[in-house]
Amino acid sequence: MPREQPGPSADGNGSTRTDDHHRTRSTGVRHWIATAPGTYIWLAVLFVTTVVLHRMSPGFEEEFLRDRSTNLHELSQNPVRVLITSALWIDGGRWLPYAVLFTVFHATAEHWLGTLRWLAVAVTAHVVATLVSEGVLAWAIRQDHAPQSAANTLDVGVSYALAGVIAVLTYRVPRLWRYAYVFAVLVFYGIPLVADGRTFTDVGHFTAVLTGLACYPLARSRRKAQETEHPAAQ
Repeated sequence: MPREQPGPSADGNGSTRTDDHHRTRSTGVRHWIATAPGTYIWLAVLFVTTVVLHRMSPGFEEEFLRDRSTNLHELSQNPVRVLITSALWIDGGRWLPYAVLFTVFHATAEHWLGTLRWLAVAVTAHVVATLVSEGVLAWAIRQDHAPQSAANTLDVGVSYALAGVIAVLTYRVPRLWRYAYVFAVLVFYGIPLVADGRTFTDVGHFTAVLTGLACYPLARSRRKAQETEHPAAQ
């Protein structure tokens, strides 16, 4: 008689190990998402609004977003409303890259800082970068370096908040790599600022980075709280 060939489930060990591996991975993913609720609620909202944008005609989409844009005209009329709504839409309709960036940077920062501190960094970077960049644009218009029509420029998205969070993660990076990390961040956001063809959004991104770096007190307070929760063994 032919000899029976042992399979992965002959003694149950192979399938059990595989099932345990998949179960552990699934549990890890669920835990990662559940412990960064702010990041993934925001990402879910962006997914819904991106789907909505894809159902609009190009002409209507532009006017729709312009009404929710943090341009000079809308900021002068409804500053609080547009500062909030501008962060709920993605210009260009590409959601998947932001899903990756949110998972890598926003979720990491939220796990580390906690939801309230993370949100404080993101909101502060978004607001400060918007006001500074639009202030620079207003100055350029007054000095005839930009046309009057620039007051209605389309400016929506989450990139200022993302830049600020990327910058504050400098204080999460191990000290050995910290200077290399912050140098890379400053170069990445600084090159467009000094290159020909720079725009007010380049000013905004670099301002957001500086704002994130200025949020060191939040990072320091979080580190002290962690030390209190988990004191070093005597």
